[in-house]
Amino acid sequence: MKISPYTRALAQQLFKMTWPMLFGVLSLMSFQLVDSAFIGQLGVLPLAAQGFTLPMQMVVIGLQVGLGIATTALISRVLGSNNNVRAQQLGGLVVLVGGVGVAALCGVIWLLRDVIMHLLDAPETVLPIIDTYWPVWLASAWSGSMLYFAYSLCRANGNTMLPGIMMMATSLLNIVFDPLFIFKFGLGINGAAWATIASFTIGMLVVFPLVLKRGWLSFQWQGLDIVKSVKELGHIMAPAMMSQLLPPVSSMLATKLVAGFGAATVAAWALGSRIEFFSIVVVLALTMSMPPMVGKRLGSRDLQGIKTLINIAVCFVLVWQLVIAIVIFLLSTPLSTLLTTDVKVQEVLSLHLTRVPISLGALGVCMIMVSICNALAMPMRALFISAWRLFICFLPILWLGSHLAGLPGLFTGSMVGNIAAGICAWVFYRQGLKIIDSKYQSETENVK
Repeated sequence: MKISPYTRALAQQLFKMTWPMLFGVLSLMSFQLVDSAFIGQLGVLPLAAQGFTLPMQMVVIGLQVGLGIATTALISRVLGSNNNVRAQQLGGLVVLVGGVGVAALCGVIWLLRDVIMHLLDAPETVLPIIDTYWPVWLASAWSGSMLYFAYSLCRANGNTMLPGIMMMATSLLNIVFDPLFIFKFGLGINGAAWATIASFTIGMLVVFPLVLKRGWLSFQWQGLDIVKSVKELGHIMAPAMMSQLLPPVSSMLATKLVAGFGAATVAAWALGSRIEFFSIVVVLALTMSMPPMVGKRLGSRDLQGIKTLINIAVCFVLVWQLVIAIVIFLLSTPLSTLLTTDVKVQEVLSLHLTRVPISLGALGVCMIMVSICNALAMPMRALFISAWRLFICFLPILWLGSHLAGLPGLFTGSMVGNIAAGICAWVFYRQGLKIIDSKYQSETENVK
């Protein structure tokens, strides 16, 4: 099969945009694992405090990622229409809105901490730790969000190298700072948050001057309709935030279903999910690198380029994840033995690894379609695909599989649910693209 020069050029550009994000995502995942390992050495209560912090962390990340998605989608489209001045102004608006918005959210979380802990059924012994840990953790969450907004501006302007390098650098700094702040300085769990603040602050001191120097950020807003621009950001940000908050809800419901099969199954499910997360790291990188490419082409009305780019990504993901699934299938027994010494957990994990990974290609397609729909200015369609995947495909089929065939059916249900989600997401994306195509054709005819 002959590949056209245009398709080859798009594939090369996609690779160039994606590989820095791949290493960046891997480094972030590594530092989070190391962070948890160090805190785990402090005892049960600090680890429990981190566990009760996680839901609030997901809320902050939801706002942060929602605004980041809106930033990439809107600015890349503006650049595609060759309006560089407005793109710079939007960059400044994003940083201001994001900084104030996340700070306000952190303030609300702090003021409602007692109510939150009561709703989460936190034991009394954890509350004193929360009172000392959360001020530092909330500051680290704010600094992480500000750095993320800077990364979003880089990606919106087609640069993934700078955020990729800085994600690796700040992760390495965090790993180095963790034992110093936690153990050497005797700050305990608070030290983990201080280590994050230190590494992210250094990151901001490097990235923001570069963003300003390259003209991706401006606070000169003459001629910019600020109210309209904020509404445009909110139009994409609100559904994107909801998309980020749906997976944790689905995960809790799935865990509750899995718990019916016993503690060994829950442990195996958690280990299997972690392996899945690492195995789809390429997909996660693509969800970051593709939106600016799609948004820029949408701004210049290059729909054929968008279709070609997405076809390249989907074909690659399906082939790549199939290879990964085969490798995991062949190594399922050694992997199970390596990850746990419990024989029952090994058996269940092996069952997981021989069924679920084959469906991760379809899951990857679904994740990419959500990201692409946001870039195509269809945030409600992106939210619909996320909700459909979790609450129509995944959870019901997971329950049906477990109900009909017990434990093997549980993992078969997970596999079938992912495949169904991927197929549906592709159909919904194609329908949305037809609507955009018809709209542009109608506008062209009206101009004529």
